[in-house]
Amino acid sequence: MLSYQHGYHAGNLADVQKHAMLAWLLADLARKDKPLSYLETHAGRGLYDLGAPEARKTGEAAAGIARAESWFPASDPYARVLAETRHRHGSRAYPGSPLVAALSLRPQDRLTLAELHPREWDELDYNLVPYGAEVERCDGLAMALERTPPTPRRGVLLVDPSWEVKDDYASVPDILEQVHARWNTGILLLWYPLLADVRHAPMLDRLARAFPGALRHEVRFPPVRAGHGMVGSGLFAVNPPRGLEERAAWLSDRFATLG
Repeated sequence: MLSYQHGYHAGNLADVQKHAMLAWLLADLARKDKPLSYLETHAGRGLYDLGAPEARKTGEAAAGIARAESWFPASDPYARVLAETRHRHGSRAYPGSPLVAALSLRPQDRLTLAELHPREWDELDYNLVPYGAEVERCDGLAMALERTPPTPRRGVLLVDPSWEVKDDYASVPDILEQVHARWNTGILLLWYPLLADVRHAPMLDRLARAFPGALRHEVRFPPVRAGHGMVGSGLFAVNPPRGLEERAAWLSDRFATLG
């Protein structure tokens, strides 16, 4: 299904959780001189205008990053990425996870992005190739299998589907298990929505059995509008590095202030 476009949701509270965790993780990995690989399966366009009609229509950025940005001191990796994005692309610009990665990595690191939606891929190619990214128009889950283990072998895979395809709840755990079997040192990050109908629960039970040492971080927040089914956001991290659990707890404390 190719109907999903993240421009309507960019900068929402789920993005805040995902991008704040990702920025910290990549900054932590970049402290060592060794090069690393970053792969993403559902990249979107990578860069968003929060003043665009799509963002204004939903109000999700106004309820998201506009409220949450004060949580992050200027020295925080997420705050630094936000500031650099605005410096380069304008005051209304917001980074998707590909740009969070591009602004967190170094010249010796490798950035590989997949996107299947033709319009989103065009924008992704335009926005991220100047940062040295390799951008593929393909099925991202297939790319994850084809490209792992990557070179350099040290690195991160972010799996971030729209979850509009219900089969994803069964197929994504299959892919993660296969990727882990061939890249057992890779950090695998899976983002998922917390939905009122809890359709995500069986998937998480399966993942917990497959990856008993993984970190599961979930935050809850008020629905952005009446009838909206997403009531929170989750990240499942396989091979979480030291310090990520503390980052998650710090972020949970901030989300708890939303009520």
